[in-house]
Amino acid sequence: MNADVIRPLGPIIIDIANITKDYVMGEEVVHALRGVSLQIHSNEYIAIMGPSGSGKSTLMNMLGCLDTPTSGHYEFNGRNVSAMNDDELAAIRNREIGFVFQTFNLLPRASSLRNVELPLIYAGVDPETREERAAQVLRDVGLGDRLDHKPNELSGGQRQRVAIARALVNDPSIILADEPTGNLDSKTGQEIMALFENLYQRGHTIILVTHEPYIARHARRTVHLRDGLIESDDGAVVRELESLALT
Repeated sequence: MNADVIRPLGPIIIDIANITKDYVMGEEVVHALRGVSLQIHSNEYIAIMGPSGSGKSTLMNMLGCLDTPTSGHYEFNGRNVSAMNDDELAAIRNREIGFVFQTFNLLPRASSLRNVELPLIYAGVDPETREERAAQVLRDVGLGDRLDHKPNELSGGQRQRVAIARALVNDPSIILADEPTGNLDSKTGQEIMALFENLYQRGHTIILVTHEPYIARHARRTVHLRDGLIESDDGAVVRELESLALT
């Protein structure tokens, strides 16, 4: 846990209680999550860790409203996500959550600017406004001179910066990053983690899913999963440090 600078916590954004997720695989039922409860506040920088099969990818899908739980309760910004239909979940994903993926997920024939504009197109933002906003976030992540470049004209680190700009363009409540340095060399990975640190210091809420301890150390709170359960959560330590800092 990186405790150098801890921002004061804001209100609860995510509140999940006793979440379970079962998958039927032939005649076998796989219990991917077995009763997970977790609260995440705005202004947090949290890493979710665990070995393969621990449930961290399933939990990420739940937090990102990409999947629904088998049982349990999930509130996002005070709204009951557990009861939402597919259209309502899609609206939450587009307006409230910025996704950053290990494989970048950029449109290969589109420029950086057009890739970043995508969430704004889905949101119905007019062309002039979305182009201005997309250009600004690309400048914010250090790519002001790469607006017209396509993914194959960019380095891996630059492509991930485009993906981060796309995640930021709708001013989401949270940034959900799944192994964001997994396809990058160590030097470029550190540059991307420095960018996440900058975003955190500017007030963004970041949820990082990783199996790499050296990546998780950039976060201010770490949750470890094992066998579909929370094995440990150092959030109590974070809150104690924050309380001491404010006294």
